[in-house]
Amino acid sequence: MAAARPGNDGIRGERRGQAPVPLSVLDLATVGAGLTATQALRATGELARRVERRGYHRFWVAEHHSMPGVASSSPAVLLGHLAALTERIRLGSGGVMLPNHPPLVIAEQFGTLEALAPGRVDLGLGRAPGTDGPTAAALRRGRADGAEEFPQQVAELVRFLDDDFPDAHPYARIHAVPGPVQGTVPGGVQSPARPPVWLLGSSGFSAELAGRLGLPFAFAHHFSAAHTVPALELYRRSFRPSDVLDAPYALIGAPAFAADDAREAHRQVLTGALSMIRLRTGRPGLVPTPEEAEAYPFSEVEKDFLDGWLANVVYGTPDAVRDGLDALVKRTGADELMLTTTAHTPEARLRSYELIADSYGMPAE
Repeated sequence: MAAARPGNDGIRGERRGQAPVPLSVLDLATVGAGLTATQALRATGELARRVERRGYHRFWVAEHHSMPGVASSSPAVLLGHLAALTERIRLGSGGVMLPNHPPLVIAEQFGTLEALAPGRVDLGLGRAPGTDGPTAAALRRGRADGAEEFPQQVAELVRFLDDDFPDAHPYARIHAVPGPVQGTVPGGVQSPARPPVWLLGSSGFSAELAGRLGLPFAFAHHFSAAHTVPALELYRRSFRPSDVLDAPYALIGAPAFAADDAREAHRQVLTGALSMIRLRTGRPGLVPTPEEAEAYPFSEVEKDFLDGWLANVVYGTPDAVRDGLDALVKRTGADELMLTTTAHTPEARLRSYELIADSYGMPAE
C-alpha cells in the first residue's frame, strides 16, 4: 500500500483463521415481529462485541429510512454507541447516503467518531437515498435527488476531512472539528487523523468513480448479484493509484446464514426474503417469524422473486456456507467479504456468525 494519509491504514485487513479473505459484518439492527427497536439496537451492540472476539475485521451499519424493520437509520449515532462497546474491530458506515446530508455535517460526525475510536473508523458513502421517493424528498427538503452531484459531494467531503480547501475557496476558513486543522492554530491542532473514505455501489457508476479516485470500493452483491463481476471489473480497469491505495481493493456484501442443519437455515433465510418482497411492493414491516414466512401464500410472481433471491444467499450448514463463500471469493476475486444476515431473532443472527467463524477456525476468545 502506498504511503497513506493519516487514518487510512486500516483498509487492508488480516485473515483470521483459514478464511480466504478477511471476513466482516454488515448489520441493519433488524427488528423482528414482536420485538422492539430497543431490543434490536442492544442486540447489534452484543453482536459487535461477539464478532470482534471471533476475529471479524469490520462491523458496518447502514443508513435506511422509513423501514420499521431496520433500526439503523442514524449510522453516526449507532457507531458512537458501538465504539464504546468494542476495542479493536473497525467500525463504519455501509453506508452513509451522502446526498441526504451536507458534507460538512458528515465530516464533523465522522471526525467525532475518529476522535472517540482512533484508527478504527471507516466512512462508507453511497449515492442512493436509502428509502422511497417521498421519504427522500423529506430528507432533502425539496432539493434535487443529488445522485448526479455525488462526485462533487464526495470531493467536498474529502476537502473538509483533510482541511485543505484552496485559500481562495469560500470554505477555506471552515474547519470540520474534530479533525485536522491546517496551519497555525492557537493552542495546537485537532487530531491529525481522519477516517478512510470508501465508495459503495450496486452498479457501475460508483465502481468507476472509486477506481478513478483510487479509493476502496464496496459492492452490494447482496441485492445486485447479477452486476457484481462487471462492476468489480470496471473498478479494477478504472483504478488509478492514489495516496490511499496503490492497487484496487474490493469488498463485497455477501448474504449468508449458517445453522446446525440445512432445513433450519432455509427457514431463517425465508424471513429475509419475505421482508424484501414486502419492501419492494410498498409494504415494509418488521422481520416476520419463520413460521409466518413458511405459511405465507406466495404468488407466482413472488415465487419467482423468492427463487432468485435465495439463489444469491449462501446458506445451509456451516460447512456448506464455508464452501459457498470460498466459491464466491474465487468467482469474484473479492479482497474481503462483508457478511450480512437477516433473521427474525438476534439469537439466530449471532449463532450464524459464530458457526461461520467456527467453520473457518477463527479465534474463539
